[in-house]
Amino acid sequence: MADAAPRPWNLIAELTYRCPLRCPYCSNPTDFREVRDGVDAETWARVFREAAELGAVHVGLTGGEPSTRRDLEEILAAAVDAGLYTHLVTAGLPLDETRLEGLRDLGLRSVQLSVQDALAEESDRIAGTTSFERKLALGRHVRALGLPLTLNVVLHRHNLGRVRELIALARDLDADRLELANSQYDGWALVNREALLPSREQLEAATAVVREERDKTERPEILYVLPDYYADRPKPCMGGWGQRLLVVAPDGTALPCHAARGLPGLEFWNVREHSLRECWQDAPGMNAFRGEAWMPEPCRSCPERGNDFGGCRCQAFRLTGDAGAADPACALAPGHEVVLAARERAEAPLRYRGDIP
Repeated sequence: MADAAPRPWNLIAELTYRCPLRCPYCSNPTDFREVRDGVDAETWARVFREAAELGAVHVGLTGGEPSTRRDLEEILAAAVDAGLYTHLVTAGLPLDETRLEGLRDLGLRSVQLSVQDALAEESDRIAGTTSFERKLALGRHVRALGLPLTLNVVLHRHNLGRVRELIALARDLDADRLELANSQYDGWALVNREALLPSREQLEAATAVVREERDKTERPEILYVLPDYYADRPKPCMGGWGQRLLVVAPDGTALPCHAARGLPGLEFWNVREHSLRECWQDAPGMNAFRGEAWMPEPCRSCPERGNDFGGCRCQAFRLTGDAGAADPACALAPGHEVVLAARERAEAPLRYRGDIP
């Protein structure tokens, strides 16, 4: 399969799953406590060099919360030395302004900051800890240091009605980009699906606001992502399985997406035991759903198969028990009724990251 492996443009370096926030839509696996920080700074440095050799140009230093690692500076310096564009994805704490300035001086190129809502009380409620004011202070310092700032907001039924206020907040922070990403229902978001899934009326109202606000000014750039459950066509998850993005988890497992390790029967390789090239090109799990040969009907004959790659394999497994099935988010999929039924369910209480034993 080595010749079939495309170039990975973006390396997602999950440095740790530790995080001071407890967001109920977290993309980390629900068993995150079982995944330890197994990759030291020296090994990350090798991974970065090998990623650049494969053709990657960008690395996202993420988690969990990457600033909980004491060796973040050493890891960042290694990514800079490898010639990668370095992007820090942070919740805004425990990172402080002094440490951020030091990271900038080492070569950090841009920052993505998460905010849970435009209202302090609601943002702190979803985060599960008091954090809103610290987030805003750090965001302002990012811009004061001359770094590009992306503000990321996961949307759901509890904050979707404040999209206009979130756009105003991004403008107040002088953000370059605002990512309004409706929750994707895997991991912790799937646990909380009935508490997070918005109504179609909420989505339509928010979409109208985004269109109106985009017409007012070019800044910030607004990315608005609809949830799969209302799109009726699947997204090319992570740009397609093993197509563009390469994830390395905190324990060193190389994956095609954040959640793929939860799929049974797939063998992924670890960067502590294999080169990154081997993990990307030759690992059986990485090749399991790469390309089109694996596709069942209706995906196999669908004219959109080269655009959506059959949708999300993790979502297909979570909803049907078969990772090789058509993504039920697609209106043409045999299992689409699971998605339709989920839309009709009533709101449930939130279950916070870490609350499941």
